[in-house]
Amino acid sequence: MKERESVSPSLREIVESYDAAAPLAEAWTIPAPWYTDPRVFELERRTVFARSWQLAARADQVGEPGRYVTCEIAGEPVVVVRGSDKTLRGFFNVCRHHAAAVVTEEEGEARVLRCPYHGWTYTLEGELKGTPDFAGVCGFDRAASGLVPVECAEWENWVFVKTGRGGPTLEEFLSNELIEQTRPLDFKNLRWMERRHYSFECNWKVFVDNYLDGGYHVPYLHKGLDSVLDYSNYTIENGERFCLQSSPVVSKGAEAETGAVRGGERALYYWVYPNFMVNWYEGVLDTNLVLPRGVERTEVIFDFYFADVSESARPRNLASIDVGQRIQDEDVSICKSVQRGLSSRAYRAGRLSVRREAGEHLFHRLLYTSLLAGL
Repeated sequence: MKERESVSPSLREIVESYDAAAPLAEAWTIPAPWYTDPRVFELERRTVFARSWQLAARADQVGEPGRYVTCEIAGEPVVVVRGSDKTLRGFFNVCRHHAAAVVTEEEGEARVLRCPYHGWTYTLEGELKGTPDFAGVCGFDRAASGLVPVECAEWENWVFVKTGRGGPTLEEFLSNELIEQTRPLDFKNLRWMERRHYSFECNWKVFVDNYLDGGYHVPYLHKGLDSVLDYSNYTIENGERFCLQSSPVVSKGAEAETGAVRGGERALYYWVYPNFMVNWYEGVLDTNLVLPRGVERTEVIFDFYFADVSESARPRNLASIDVGQRIQDEDVSICKSVQRGLSSRAYRAGRLSVRREAGEHLFHRLLYTSLLAGL
């Protein structure tokens, strides 16, 4: 007799194998197939990323009329542009003629948006104006053939868009709790200086898990960072769709390079569901945008901000960025190791630290809600 073939679990079975109702003390992590199965990855694109507010640009990039930024959100090409009326708008970056990208540069300035394929031209407000050699076409409604809008809104230094319809406004998504908590930090008084891109050989959720483990890995993996954080007084506070991890900053015993650029009373690490982080120290801010590029491939974009971006402050700011670079270099190998282990038959799921991993537990429960809604 032939051996009976094993039956692969369905996508629904994989999603529902996680117990989102379990309290932290009894909870397990999301199961390994969530990190390795291409079906889960595709479901996340259609739910987690299409239905949540996603960072699209820095506000300073689109501050003046005609300034634009292009990006990809949940697999969709998007352009954000400041209109002639000074209103910020987002559109699918898809020409209504034959679907080419209307705007091809990452960012820039334009008086109109002209598709390079057949020259169809749109105003900065998305209205179709120019259609070369299109006379005689019957039943063509020019007014209904403008660029298709996406929801677009600003918070502090950043512009967010949402490609899916319906759901909460950006303010509702962030919550009053988060908005009021961060208002005294004066994000808008910090100036952008530099952007760096990092590649990780892991699922995007591995990076987020690593960020949300309550500093659990810091004493073992990040010796420099550990030297300026009061690990025993590290705290974790969950909101509805965000987590704040916070630690007193210490100077006694600090490693020289890290201590020179990480000061103030507290370090604040905000995570906003599903993939945006804001890391704040006194006079220093960096943001992390976590972008899924494949089941086992992730890009993380870092933007670095400082209170002082003058030429005299440049050496210190670069030293601060170098400290951030070292931390990311340390995370690259461990995230790759975790991804390899998630594919092993020896691992299905793990337990969570009540003391340290409440943020990770929130992340997993929010993911479950998003994925279940999309099945």
